[in-house]
Amino acid sequence: MKKTLLSLSLALASTSSFIHAAPTDADKQLAQTEDEVIEWRRHLHQNPELGNREFETAKYITAHLKSLGMEVETGIAHTGVVGLLKGGKPGPTVALRADMDALPVTEEVDVPFASKAKTEYNGEQVGVMHACGHDTHVAMLMGAAQVLAEMKDELAGNVLFIFQPAEEGAPDGEEGGAELMLKEGLFKKYKPEVAFGQHVTSSLPSGVIGYRSGPLMASSDEFRINVKGRQTHGSRPWGGVDPITAAAQIVMGTQTLVSRQIDITKEPAVVSFGVIDGGVRNNIIPDSVYLNGTIRNFDMDNRQEIFKRLKTTAELIAESSGAKAEVEILEGYPVTSNNPQLTEAAIPALQAAAGDSKVMVIPKITGAEDFSFFANEIPGFYYFLGVTPEGTNPATAASNHSPRFYVDESALKVGTKAITQLTLDYMASKAAN
Repeated sequence: MKKTLLSLSLALASTSSFIHAAPTDADKQLAQTEDEVIEWRRHLHQNPELGNREFETAKYITAHLKSLGMEVETGIAHTGVVGLLKGGKPGPTVALRADMDALPVTEEVDVPFASKAKTEYNGEQVGVMHACGHDTHVAMLMGAAQVLAEMKDELAGNVLFIFQPAEEGAPDGEEGGAELMLKEGLFKKYKPEVAFGQHVTSSLPSGVIGYRSGPLMASSDEFRINVKGRQTHGSRPWGGVDPITAAAQIVMGTQTLVSRQIDITKEPAVVSFGVIDGGVRNNIIPDSVYLNGTIRNFDMDNRQEIFKRLKTTAELIAESSGAKAEVEILEGYPVTSNNPQLTEAAIPALQAAAGDSKVMVIPKITGAEDFSFFANEIPGFYYFLGVTPEGTNPATAASNHSPRFYVDESALKVGTKAITQLTLDYMASKAAN
């Protein structure tokens, strides 16, 4: 793996950008596909499915890929779909990824194709909505597949279209997403050289592309702390061990992990508590208190250091008051980091899709993405596409995951062209080398 990354980095370092492939045929096909991409997106939006349950979505994608003459594999990581487009000339395999799953959110957007879907989630009846734009990701990749399939004889390499389930997380007790696809041997079988992915966002104006070299999105990890004391009456706390005061000290003490113990000149990090649960009555000191929270960070070495120090801090603070802290850390998504050489080389392709003035560097994002698993295996490049319409301030627009998340569909042609152009330009550059 290290040899592969190094060899690609050296190859890309010799040029500041990919060779820009002649776009004439692609542009013609893209124009013809624009209305279909919107139609596919609306169908998917009306028929959302939660992670590891994207059965109808998978069938819809599979039918499309097969109609294009691709080799199609289904049932990867439960419901994932992969299509392999073989080009007419030798060259690398380029992986393009779109996530398929929706969220347990009841839609409040007034559009004719609004989702009315409902399902059971954590024992409750909930609405289901593509509140994070995964419907657009699928539709744009279906569009890119159609365009590239029309040009397959000209392609210097292969394209691996990855339609991934459960990016938002698998249901409790299940595995899923990019990590499971890799565990099942996806990259070992198809051996892609690079991976590209995109995500729509309300934080940018429609058609604007935001990118960043190196760490782009944070790792996301959960911690659970059970503080065990000994129950006693509130009038005589010395008769037991108070887990509430110990838990309070743990909450405050762990804030020094970032402010005093981690070198934040390297990369920022944050530790946040979301749940404090303990006690049932004002004058009864309970036996235990439960704490639950999240860790976000942009450096994989810092990540492990935070894990270690969080455990030590919680355990020793609890011990100092006679209590005991049991700390469990559940590792989530790693840092999503863009390969620097790949990022620099990709900029002209993005500019060709959106226009020079509509491609910009964006700040780090403390949200997480499981595209990170792919980018940890091979060089990856991930970017954001703005979908907030003119006249709406992106700073105040309903965010991703909101029941009022709205997509300006005119941006989809930009995203479809961007992912297509990245593929063509990368292949052209490798052919030239």
